[in-house]
Amino acid sequence: MKRGHLESNVLVLVTLALVAFGMVMVYSATSASATIGGGNPAYYLKRQAIFAFLGLGLLVAARLWSYRSLRHTAPVLVLGSLFLLLVALVGGQNVNGARRWIDLGAASFQPSEIAKLAVVVWIALYLSKRPVPTTLGELTKPIGLMVAAFCALVLAEPDLGTVIAICLVVGAMLLVAGAPVRLLGVSAAIVSVITVVAIWFEPYRRTRFFSFIDPWRDAQGAGYQTVQAMIGIGSGGVFGKGLGESIGKIFYLPEAHTDMIFAVIGEELGLVGATLLIAAYAAFGWAGLRIALRCHDPFGKGLAVGITTLICGQAALNLAAVVGVAPLTGIPLPLVSYGGTSLVVMLASVGILLNIARNDGVEVAAQVRDRGRRDRRSRDPGARRRAGAPRPRRERELRRLA
Repeated sequence: MKRGHLESNVLVLVTLALVAFGMVMVYSATSASATIGGGNPAYYLKRQAIFAFLGLGLLVAARLWSYRSLRHTAPVLVLGSLFLLLVALVGGQNVNGARRWIDLGAASFQPSEIAKLAVVVWIALYLSKRPVPTTLGELTKPIGLMVAAFCALVLAEPDLGTVIAICLVVGAMLLVAGAPVRLLGVSAAIVSVITVVAIWFEPYRRTRFFSFIDPWRDAQGAGYQTVQAMIGIGSGGVFGKGLGESIGKIFYLPEAHTDMIFAVIGEELGLVGATLLIAAYAAFGWAGLRIALRCHDPFGKGLAVGITTLICGQAALNLAAVVGVAPLTGIPLPLVSYGGTSLVVMLASVGILLNIARNDGVEVAAQVRDRGRRDRRSRDPGARRRAGAPRPRRERELRRLA
């Protein structure tokens, strides 16, 4: 098997398996309630299938289209995402008191999902051209300011879960780029303080946080969703009640097809199904990080780390919230939960990751500016070996055999 093919094959298989599994579970979580309400039991399944085919088309296009072109489109992505966030905040569709969607008539989309990918592309580009920040002042300008602008707009929607996901991705990219651990620790402390302030001054967030500490204290109120998720997962046992046999999804569990779909999975497929799902995300993370390690291009390396963290990090946040070890944040389960914008953006991101694995960054290693050089000029790979230095072992053996 050629270099990088194993990781690519794992990514493709896991991604397709998660999308197909997600469509089955979305149908399972929505068909009964839709039928009881007099609607079409396959309504959500059909919409999810349309988004899946659109996302798979973008995946194929992104795999064939060189990821290096994103260098030129990064400013457009950032400015466009900021503009769309403003549009959603000012005149977006109001759903349950939140303005996170832009209504297009036949469908609506969530700009914050696009903003996550825009942040990943811009951070990867910046870290590939500039030295890694080593002080808080260097981190603040411009990375901190740019991330703060995105987070402020998303937090105003309000959507604290997306803010946490963005900060998690940026932290992972800085860590891999070589930022000092002490600096990342100080930054994490500052972000934590800001998060606590955001929770405290928003009544519904404060209620959610205290209900997370003890959801059974108000099992019919603020802790209702968490309690019902726990009951559903616990009643599934080892092997589950069987596909389509969940009771909680019909009468008890709110948002069973989006944020809380893992509770339905636990109830219907049990511990075995839940473990296999977690293993799939673990395999995705392994393949994505292997692609990042093999990539010689700093931009491709940062992009691969950001995309892998974006998908696996959101999965970890969702699973932690559903099982009750973290507060509810409204983060969907990537590639599985119902949601068109999230599914399309995630599949397009996987296509970029596959393109990085395909190119492997080797062919552009000589064209990438060296962050260690003061003049920022490109470095010739052959210049590392000075005149008279011993040749590599493989080259010496080939010359001897000739």
